[in-house]
Amino acid sequence: LRSFSILPAARPGNAAGFPLYKIQWYDRQSPIVPDRRARHTGKECLLLLLAIIYIAFISLGLPDSLLGAGWPVMYGELGVPISYAGIVTMIIAAGTIVSSLLSDRLTRKVGAGVITAVSVLMTAVALFGFSASHSFWLLCLWAVPYGLGAGAVDAALNNYVALHFSSRHMNWLHCFWSVGAAASPYIMSYCLTGGFGWNNGYRSVAVVQTILTAALFLSLPLWKRRRLEGAEGESAAKALSLPRAVKIKGVPFVLIMFFGYCALEQAAGLWASSYLVQFRGVDPDTAAWSASLFYLGIAAGRFLCGFIAERLGDRRLIRIGILTMIAGVLLIALPVSYDVFTLAGLLIVGLGCAPVYPSVIHSTPANFGKENSQAIIGIQMASAYVGTTFMPPLFGLIAAHIHIGLYPAFLLTLAVLMLCMSEKLNRTVAKRQEEEARKETVEQEAENA
Repeated sequence: LRSFSILPAARPGNAAGFPLYKIQWYDRQSPIVPDRRARHTGKECLLLLLAIIYIAFISLGLPDSLLGAGWPVMYGELGVPISYAGIVTMIIAAGTIVSSLLSDRLTRKVGAGVITAVSVLMTAVALFGFSASHSFWLLCLWAVPYGLGAGAVDAALNNYVALHFSSRHMNWLHCFWSVGAAASPYIMSYCLTGGFGWNNGYRSVAVVQTILTAALFLSLPLWKRRRLEGAEGESAAKALSLPRAVKIKGVPFVLIMFFGYCALEQAAGLWASSYLVQFRGVDPDTAAWSASLFYLGIAAGRFLCGFIAERLGDRRLIRIGILTMIAGVLLIALPVSYDVFTLAGLLIVGLGCAPVYPSVIHSTPANFGKENSQAIIGIQMASAYVGTTFMPPLFGLIAAHIHIGLYPAFLLTLAVLMLCMSEKLNRTVAKRQEEEARKETVEQEAENA
């Protein structure tokens, strides 16, 4: 089908003063429509796509805390030691590392929308597999597609948002991840207390993931529309290999910083209750809910950062966040008998953590170029999973063989490492940008001459 529009011509009129017009024919199925209504349609499609991405971030968080919530019951029914949860998590982490490193090539080939939909489908299938498992080795088998799906969608979605949306949305989207991560333990708790069993807890979350998968597949035309409009023109560039990416100035600094951040976040949340009970002498029931102050700080901080992110900028938010973390850790370490300082410190550390992860991801295209961002964000995700996999168990060894009172010192070491790497990254990027600006100035002067 074809239609036409009557548009003003380039010339204002003829010699008699009458305006000139031209007829422009176009396909009704074409994404390029020259009227005002089309512009409104494009904006509405973008808002709808943004809503879909918010839903996708909830789906990212939903499975993350299920294993920890259900394992106290699961390991007994499966007949394995309690420590075997570490085997499952390491298999999942291995899958996420592999898929994160491959995310650049996959996203350039099929697009972020397809990667997101297929990856969430993989996690949904894996969760159904978990729900039908009655042996530990079946859990290990289903952990493979779960890890592969989680890593790919994490890297693809974060890069897409970093390229196409503001820092405000990056912070709010990660706040929505916290909503998903906080909701799944309640689902598991309801199934356990209601006598439905941990299998139905996994099955319930799998059903939610399946519904989200259907919504993502239905939204694929919106992602394709963005590609047709040139919003993903960067995907035409050649995929960046791991050795080439690491050689880019500043990339090693951001990888170490991201490693340190994710290690700190995981260790702080995992060992908070044990530190409160064994070192501070806090009642176990009080310690259980007190540790949630850390995650509350992260969720609330990301929501609040959304309002100030564009005003302060990514680099300043990262610096403020790390300094806030250090202040919170020092508050935890105060040698006083009042627990209120320790609890307030956990909340402040969470508030400090809030802007770091979203801001590091969002600043990647500006720091290293849009054409390199997908590869570098994938490597950042892999570095993050290495930190979350190995550093919390490392502190477990320290707590078992030395003293759990070193918890604040462990967190402080990681926070100082992050601060050093962040400042080195800022100086490196600023120096490179100055060199590029100087080179452009010289070329322009040569052309003018």
